[in-house]
Amino acid sequence: MIKIKPESLIIALGMLLFSTVNIMAQDEGNPLSENSQVCARCHGNKYYTFHNEVTGTEVRKRMNPYLLIDTVKYTQATHSFFSCDDCHSPDYAVYPHASNLKLDPKPSCIDCHGGDESFAKYQFDDIDVEVQNSVHKIAHGEQFKCEMCHDLHSYRLVARNENSKIKDIVVQDNQMCLSCHNNLTKYQILTDNQKPEILATHDWLPNQELHFLNVRCIECHTPITDTLMVSHKILPKEQAVHLCSDCHSTNSILRSKLYKYTVMESRTDQGYYNSVILNEAYVIGANRNKYLNILSLAIFGLTLLGISIHTITRIINKK
Repeated sequence: MIKIKPESLIIALGMLLFSTVNIMAQDEGNPLSENSQVCARCHGNKYYTFHNEVTGTEVRKRMNPYLLIDTVKYTQATHSFFSCDDCHSPDYAVYPHASNLKLDPKPSCIDCHGGDESFAKYQFDDIDVEVQNSVHKIAHGEQFKCEMCHDLHSYRLVARNENSKIKDIVVQDNQMCLSCHNNLTKYQILTDNQKPEILATHDWLPNQELHFLNVRCIECHTPITDTLMVSHKILPKEQAVHLCSDCHSTNSILRSKLYKYTVMESRTDQGYYNSVILNEAYVIGANRNKYLNILSLAIFGLTLLGISIHTITRIINKK
């Protein structure tokens, strides 16, 4: 088994994080709404000030890092055209915020997107069914919510953007998994169990660094689906893909998963996948061309023929 040094994997995971920043920096984004600008005065900065009416003084405090919003990412996000009070209570406009506001239930994604024909192409209702049957939902129930993977303040539809590269999709999707599985603080929001070490649980996987940078976690941890662009049914670890041939073959499962975003047509007349795959995809053994196959066999055959003729000639000359 090929072993990768831990420091190499740390660098690879770091590249995923750095690449996420690059993806977000590609667009200028939408301007913040008037309401969001008010909220961003505090939640968009590491420090905020307010007038303390009791003491009559101006107070400067540090913003809770878990309540800090990156306004650059927010203006480039899919929900950037929303105002904060579209999801949060308008009572937050008053500061200090009333303590009971923390107990107000926030709307879920399906509250807005479910049963709405204008969002039909995204198949949110079908996605919700898969999420309900995923290992995370079964284990944690209502505590597990969409925003634990899809950060509402930064999520972008990278996969459905025709200008996105395959590696952009890999970076964003893997970062969703790493945001919990590589972060003990967030991981233990749902459980007191010790967070499994990613490298140790994948020690059976050769060339870990290459896999983590070129394919998504969900290629192995979700089933193939013909009805959704991407499956949201995370499988138990025992059911994850472990066979190399599932990906490294002419019938690679990546055709129905990662490459589904950029290649809706299966093949061109020459037997190639879309040029995007040939230029960007990790070599999986699935990009085959029948003419190149014939040429390769012909060269191999001629080589064997040449060796045979040479061997026979030497035998005859020795007699």
